[in-house]
Amino acid sequence: MTATRKLKDNGYQALPYTYCKKWNDRELKFARTLIFTVEEINRDSKLLPGVTLGYRLYNGCGSDNLIRAAVEAVNGEDSKGCTNQIQALLGHSSSGVSEDINKILSPLSIPQVSYLSTCACLSDKKLYPTFFRTVPSDRFQVLGLVQLMKYFDWRWVGIIHTYSSMYAEEGTAEFVEEGIKEGICVEYILPYSKIFEEMINTIVETMRESSSKVVLLFMSLSFTKSFLSKMENYNITGKQWIGTEAWITQQDLASAERKSILQGAMGFALPQASIPGLGEFLLNFKPSDEPQSAITKSFWEKFFDCSFSPSNTSTMCTGTEDLKTVSSDYTDVTIFRAENNVYKAVYLVAYALHALLQCKDGSNPTTGKPCVSKNEVQPKLVLEHITYVNFTTQNGAKVSFDENGDSVAQYDLVNWQMKEDGSFEIVNIGQYDTSFPEGKKFKLKDDTKIVWGGNSNEMPRSVCREPCSPGTRKAINKRKPICCFDCFECPEGTISNQTNSPDCLICPPEFWPNEKKDRCLPKPTEYLSYKEVMGALLTGFGCVGVFLSLLTSIIFLTHKDTPIVKANNSELSFLLLFSLKLCFLCSLTFIGRPTQWSCMLRHTAFGITFVLCISCVLGKTIVVLMAFRATLPGNNVMKWFGPLQQRISVLIFTLIQVLICIIWLSTNPPFPKMNMKYYKEKIILECALGSAVGFWAVLGYIGLLAVLCFILAFLARKLPDSFNEAKFITFSMLIFCAVWITFIPAYVSSPGKFTVAVEIFAILSSSFGLLICIFVPKCYIIIFRPERNSKKHLMGKIPQRTL
Repeated sequence: MTATRKLKDNGYQALPYTYCKKWNDRELKFARTLIFTVEEINRDSKLLPGVTLGYRLYNGCGSDNLIRAAVEAVNGEDSKGCTNQIQALLGHSSSGVSEDINKILSPLSIPQVSYLSTCACLSDKKLYPTFFRTVPSDRFQVLGLVQLMKYFDWRWVGIIHTYSSMYAEEGTAEFVEEGIKEGICVEYILPYSKIFEEMINTIVETMRESSSKVVLLFMSLSFTKSFLSKMENYNITGKQWIGTEAWITQQDLASAERKSILQGAMGFALPQASIPGLGEFLLNFKPSDEPQSAITKSFWEKFFDCSFSPSNTSTMCTGTEDLKTVSSDYTDVTIFRAENNVYKAVYLVAYALHALLQCKDGSNPTTGKPCVSKNEVQPKLVLEHITYVNFTTQNGAKVSFDENGDSVAQYDLVNWQMKEDGSFEIVNIGQYDTSFPEGKKFKLKDDTKIVWGGNSNEMPRSVCREPCSPGTRKAINKRKPICCFDCFECPEGTISNQTNSPDCLICPPEFWPNEKKDRCLPKPTEYLSYKEVMGALLTGFGCVGVFLSLLTSIIFLTHKDTPIVKANNSELSFLLLFSLKLCFLCSLTFIGRPTQWSCMLRHTAFGITFVLCISCVLGKTIVVLMAFRATLPGNNVMKWFGPLQQRISVLIFTLIQVLICIIWLSTNPPFPKMNMKYYKEKIILECALGSAVGFWAVLGYIGLLAVLCFILAFLARKLPDSFNEAKFITFSMLIFCAVWITFIPAYVSSPGKFTVAVEIFAILSSSFGLLICIFVPKCYIIIFRPERNSKKHLMGKIPQRTL
């Protein structure tokens, strides 16, 4: 189609160069829409005043005839020999034809405006500098399709496109490229041809074996009709079909056989528009309006299945038949979509001419160049002003172009829904508008009912791999598409709290993952508690030790005047029993939650009480040795180690330990510590030693006194006496040393609360050893052998009986 400034006949007088077996009703509708728009503009006194807009229409079957028509239009001569230079060319519907035509027009600077050529390739201004269009580029449709897939989380799709078609192949390649950016993968890309039957077999076989539930059908209308006519013979179900604007609103595609394909089909369509008067103009068309037009008569014969020539096979056409009784693309005037693009294209040229002819103070207001009269209009001037155009048509359509010659893209999202009577309804369920801010371009209508493909009541799920759930991480498989990733469980000590998390996060030191590894929970704390069995048992043994020590003290107190109690310094015996009570009690300080004070108390109390205890035993051992030496003639050694000296020695030995503890506490005291190294999944609450030197100094001093006491007691074990206490002291020190020697490796190797339990066990064992070895034999004699509790018996003057 071309437009000129002078109104001429519409060019319907002759058939195309090659006879058409099939007439395209939609192209006739576009031609009639152009005529309607030109007449509307010519009636407008404000737009192009004093100028009549004209046109010349060309028709043809195949791109060769159309390109030939374009050449004639450029040369300003038609088949009847009329000569008038065109200022712009409108067309074509096909992207491939528009590409070829623009290669002719661009060197001549003639603007070309297409109303239906959508190939994104035509946006390249270096290749097609004079090309404009009022239909959105397929790039915007592809971006909308990608957003549609992303919105419904369809990450795994198949594509079927027209074989060797620039429109389909370019659109498919663009979709694949943009889809990858949004994490959408294509399982298969299959071409379709009307000629090659093996292609349809490959498509059917692939679709049956594929795992993707969504199929994008990127085809022109004619190929879609052919494809659906073949696919209806195969039972392909369970697929969600997505269409392009080329066919998604064509209701004549519907049939009962295609229900499994078209029911729930979805896609973007050109937006609905209202063009007042166009519907009546189209339906009031009669052959009498163009009595010399053979093309008009051919269309009329097709619409009403009649003939203007006498024929035995067809009824005679009267020319008065009513187009309202015909169902075709031409007579469908309920909704205008593509027709609005034709409408805008004509207005675009009119507004460009109008701007070109404006003059103010000797120059053009738009460009600032000298004014141009209507007889000086040239196509290159029209081309220049088209780039500045920004207007709104009478029906409210806004028209402007970007640097690529593309207009603002607007689409309606439509859904095929079958009615109760079996007919299909194409329902508008959403919108895609590139003029909106990022993130708001695509939206569904509120309270929209959507019918899904595959006769499903729920939205189909189409993914190659289900998203990696929290607790796992997503890993790309290099041998598969990006959507076919792998999911691996997070390693020990890490979590992922998001779907498809690329990495697992390490929990903070005080936290540990839950079983699902999707949250970090505070680690449970562990310490030796009174409430657990081991803590309760140790507490019980400690209390028993205190009770036995108290009972022994009572027995000794009630028999304090007896020889066995008075022997070997009863004062030291009572002090030893007191220190043993403290030893049993200090074991209790190791049980419970460690605090700053309890940590300092447990180690210092343990060190001081045990030194007090060992000092008393050491004193008793020295007394035994001194007592034997005192029995020798001329030896008065006992005066050097009497009761006073014994008290002082115990005090000095104890004060040394007190001094060590004071230095330890004042420099680097024990403190509560959370040990997270031994166990990964829990925290051990323990008392850190602070200064290891201080701890081992305390323990070493106790060990030194114990060894000294053991040596002295061992030397005194065979001294002549009926009741030689040195023997029992030797046994007690042997037990004491054995316990604490084995304590060291057990203490170092025991984990967590068992470290504390080992220390308590060592305290209790050594305390019970002292209590039993030193005091139980005496208590036995006091209670069960009172006859031996005499001075004569202790001095060895009465024969001793074996126990």
